[in-house]
Amino acid sequence: MPTEQKQHRILIVDDEESLREFLSIMLHREGYQVDTAVDGAQAAAHLRDHAYDLVISDIKMPRMSGLELLRHIKERSPETVVLMVTAFSTTEEAVEAMKQGAYDYITKPFQNEEIRLIVKNALERRELRQENLALKEELGKRYSFEGLIGKSKAMHDVITLIRKVAVSPVKVLITGESGTGKELVARAIHYQSDRREQPFVPINCGAIPENLLESELFGHEKGSFTGAISQKPGLFETAGGGTIFLDEIGELPTMMQVKLLRVLQENEFRRVGGNKAVQVDVRVIAATNRRLEEAVSNGSFREDLYYRFNVIRIDLPALRSRREDIPMLIDWFWERFTGHKGVQVAEDAMRRLIDYHWPGNIRELENVIERATVLGHEGKITLECLPPNLLTGVAGGVSPLTDIPEAGMDLDAYLGEIEKEILLKALARTNGIRKAAAELLGITFRSIRYRLAKFGYGDENEEE
Repeated sequence: MPTEQKQHRILIVDDEESLREFLSIMLHREGYQVDTAVDGAQAAAHLRDHAYDLVISDIKMPRMSGLELLRHIKERSPETVVLMVTAFSTTEEAVEAMKQGAYDYITKPFQNEEIRLIVKNALERRELRQENLALKEELGKRYSFEGLIGKSKAMHDVITLIRKVAVSPVKVLITGESGTGKELVARAIHYQSDRREQPFVPINCGAIPENLLESELFGHEKGSFTGAISQKPGLFETAGGGTIFLDEIGELPTMMQVKLLRVLQENEFRRVGGNKAVQVDVRVIAATNRRLEEAVSNGSFREDLYYRFNVIRIDLPALRSRREDIPMLIDWFWERFTGHKGVQVAEDAMRRLIDYHWPGNIRELENVIERATVLGHEGKITLECLPPNLLTGVAGGVSPLTDIPEAGMDLDAYLGEIEKEILLKALARTNGIRKAAAELLGITFRSIRYRLAKFGYGDENEEE
């Protein structure tokens, strides 16, 4: 007998002793753990003491009817499956019970095999529902704000903006270098919105050949081109009711920009080879690592499409511009890969991780930490765990000035960036302890407090 069935607990509720004994014996033989109750009131007492996967209850009982017990169960333990037992003359009440949340009903007299099958199907349905709930919960955790790690002002501003735009159907344009987490932000918006139960469909506009892109987005009719042996829905249809994420929107060919603009304006499209307009209800989020303003200026991106997307814009900072977030990201990735919290990082390794310029941003850091989980010894990241480019790479941040640009420069802004970078590196090296960072830089605590507040990091009235 299957071992998982032994874990299922069933409560049989009936005022007829012979029926209770019959069902109890039969279900025990099937491997279930079975309790019995003579009426609804006694069943309610059992439900206070135990969690049941399935309750099999008669409808007609003294003290508390089956319908009353059903309502009690749905209020106290909505995940418990309820199966009603009824005489032929009371099937109307059984149908009412199903309207109120019962899984099914069986009519007396019944066959043994009928009971076995209904119980098996009811428990399988419960397990499937529990798995779906667990999956949704996991997706919600993975793509909520937990995946957007950082204490920097830049990340605080991003999360604040996500919260605001998630509750609105407004179109969003996410910009940032490759690897900064644009898809993660798009998923966070989706899973914080009222469309979270519907599909989230990502597509990389630059990864699909131009001659296949229209079919991928909008689908095609049978016979519309060689190889189209049947009708195929596109990704916009697949995302119906949910969100479609158009990554690298700047790579869309001009003709596809025209077709996409129609979708945004009319909420409809035509499949390749089709004449019928297909209505679609979908939220569109776009992302790019290109400067779309320049693409509009040189004619490679339509101005009207740009303004359609650029209603709300979320600019993601490069990792090198928020170095104070790196220790938190290291901890988060380590826990995700190993299941263990509190990774130890050797001081020289942490210095390399902080100083590296991270051209691949968060994605590159993720790969480095995954590598370290394999090469690390006793849960510690050392220099030996890091890839060669981190050991030889030049510290990132503000590029050294070799000459004054022909167009001139903003000296105060340039010096400010250098000052900010030095302050954040000092904080990273001292694990965020401001007094120690001030000593490292040869300035007073009051001075570092003032300088950090100037860049939006912390309260300048903060106590030592």
